[in-house]
Amino acid sequence: MKTRFQILIMGLVLFFLLGSAKPTFFPEDSAVVINKIKIEITGLSTVGKYNCSNTFNVKDTVYVNCLKNNTFNTEIKMTDFDCGNKIMTKDLQGTVKVKKFPNSTVSISDIKPNGKNYKCKLNFYITDKTLKYKDFILYNTDDKIQGTLSLKFSDIELEPPVKMAGLIKVKDDIVINFSLYKK
Repeated sequence: MKTRFQILIMGLVLFFLLGSAKPTFFPEDSAVVINKIKIEITGLSTVGKYNCSNTFNVKDTVYVNCLKNNTFNTEIKMTDFDCGNKIMTKDLQGTVKVKKFPNSTVSISDIKPNGKNYKCKLNFYITDKTLKYKDFILYNTDDKIQGTLSLKFSDIELEPPVKMAGLIKVKDDIVINFSLYKK
């Protein structure tokens, strides 16, 4: 009986001493302020590599490990992509049906730390298709958070451009790099 009483007293003392302590096994909520986004689409054709990009200023915050406000959405104007060549830019816009679908959307949610990087759910809405990625890795550097999607035009039910009676063909594989620049 005396031992139980001592254990109870020790338990109460520990509870009062540690009761106001913040548990160390829950990571801290944090916020990353974003001021610019850059999207690059790269791929290969029969005449070489191509790179189309869109950079735009946006003021937003990415919340990490937060139960509320843990979704980052951004709308991408497909008409603002530049491939460095008017014909290639026009071909890209035709391929992604820019007149019918002028905007794409990227949604990042459930953002959690993963070492020095982040893991999240990513939804990419382009044309009338949504591509969903679970456990998508976002790489964290001093000045930006970046991610890479490797996909095919056929994944989003699009045909890669073909020009000059098939002499110039764009390969089905494309890579989409996006960077969220920190403030």
